[in-house]
Amino acid sequence: MNFRTLLLTVFLVFGGMSFASGQQPDTYLINEIKSYQDSLDQAFQNRDTSPLKEEDFEQFTGLDYFPINLDYYIKAKFTRTPNQPAFDMPTTTSEVKTYEKYGELHFSVYGRPVSLDVFQSHELRETEKYKNYLFLPFRDETNGAETYGGGRYLEMWIPAGDSVIIDFNKAYNPYCVYNTKYSCPLVPKQNRMDIPVYAGVKDFTKE
Repeated sequence: MNFRTLLLTVFLVFGGMSFASGQQPDTYLINEIKSYQDSLDQAFQNRDTSPLKEEDFEQFTGLDYFPINLDYYIKAKFTRTPNQPAFDMPTTTSEVKTYEKYGELHFSVYGRPVSLDVFQSHELRETEKYKNYLFLPFRDETNGAETYGGGRYLEMWIPAGDSVIIDFNKAYNPYCVYNTKYSCPLVPKQNRMDIPVYAGVKDFTKE
């Protein structure tokens, strides 16, 4: 299992769980986010799935996260945008990846309205396991300071209705942050937010 598959599996397991019996919603959400982050750390600590270079793997003790903040656990309005043309999303290498805009997400952060486009991979939609998978790359005002300058990613599944949860506590870095052998999609300009997102994985710094 490669790192990409492992990461999608982590998302599959922790992306759609319901409240456990006897737990308050906030307590459950915090524990679920912690479990997600623990699983992500475990993927990095496994030689078979880690994106880290060998010299960084030896020193790795865990990813650096912002404190969990449920203000960044957000219900967004989902608007489907059918019949969009396919396009080649540029990456950090000469490779291009084919996507299409699947929909728009509308929400607010601390009272400020935000709109982001969400995309579907043509490669992944041909697979049974990930045919309903959506990709949400974004940039925000923490990039280049607390977080990686090129932005971060989120993942979600095609919603059944007109709303979806965006949990920025699960935002993660592109793999090329850890190893330049990876080809990472560049965040489209329309997904650059003029607000800070103090949630999720911080930039990678070597020990």
